[in-house]
Formats: sequence, C-alpha cells, structure tokens
Amino acid sequence: MLNGPAASAALPTPVSAATARTYLASLTVAAEDRTGYNRDLFPTWSTISGTCNTREYILKRDGTNVVTNSACTATSGSWFSPYDGATWTAASDLDIDHLVPLAEAWDSGASAWTTAQRKAFANDITRPQLIAVTDNVNQQKSDQDPAEWMPSVTSYRCTYVRAWVQVKFYYDLTVDPAEKSALTGYLANC
Repeated sequence: MLNGPAASAALPTPVSAATARTYLASLTVAAEDRTGYNRDLFPTWSTISGTCNTREYILKRDGTNVVTNSACTATSGSWFSPYDGATWTAASDLDIDHLVPLAEAWDSGASAWTTAQRKAFANDITRPQLIAVTDNVNQQKSDQDPAEWMPSVTSYRCTYVRAWVQVKFYYDLTVDPAEKSALTGYLANC
C-alpha cells in the first residue's frame, strides 16, 4: 500500500444531494426479504469489449497509469480506494464493489427481476454502482446498507449516499425504515 491519493476512482458522478433527497422521498419503504437469494442469480463480469469484462473495465476506469495485457488483465497501475483512503499498486488488492450490494438489491425488489435484469444491475458501468476499493474493506461491508456500514473516509460519505439513492431510484428498489432514516441523516449534511 502507498500513502496518499496517487490515483482516484472515477465513479460516474452521482446526482446532487438535492436530487438524491427528492429521489429518496419517492422510494417505497418496505421490509427486506432475503428469501431465495443466491449470488449466482446475478451473473457478474460480462464482456464489455473484446476480451475485457466488467471487472477489468472498472479497474482500468478507476486506476491511474493502468497497463493491461492481451487478456485485458491489469498488470500495473495504481488505485485509490475512496472508502478507506488507501492506494494500491496490485489489482489483486482490489475488489469491485457493487455499491448497492447484490443481496441488498434482492431484498429490495430484484427478486422479481429476470436474470437479464439482474445481470444488467450487476454489471452496470453507466450509473455509480461499481467502484474499485480495497478488497478487505469491501468484504467488511459485505451486503450491508448505510444504516449498518459507511466508508471510514467521512468526506466520501456524501458521494456514497448520493450514489446509493441514485441506484435505488433508477432500479425502483425499496428502502427499509432504518436505511431510509440513515440516508436522510447523511443527505441532510451534504
């Protein structure tokens, strides 16, 4: 790990805090239901272009001076993880985080989607849904929502909740009461 933000993740810019507050107000509040969830129901790492899949695309997008081989695997570069402020020089130290976790999406309405819809969600490079972050931080986050987990870098929290609400709104996913309360609180400070 290196010190300092030598590289910065290029998450698509989320909606403004004002827009996020409007979106949040329109989301349906409902209890979550994990019944039937299986990560395999969300096909990940689709081919984006040539030999490059979603993971490789995000590593290249979010890194600085990323060099890839003929298989599109990142062989060098640097990546700044905005969740914990760490900078990495090995792609193996990074996970591609589903900002709104797949299990959270399932609990919030994706259980009614087709496999094609879940695949699109799991590989969405257009909205602020995928970001390269420190692997063990992503594993600590797991499938938790903002009532349960937030990035340790407090200056990134506004970006995180704006992105969270944008993704939930775009995909017409619900929020549970504690999640809505946490999001409301964080957005009030944005």
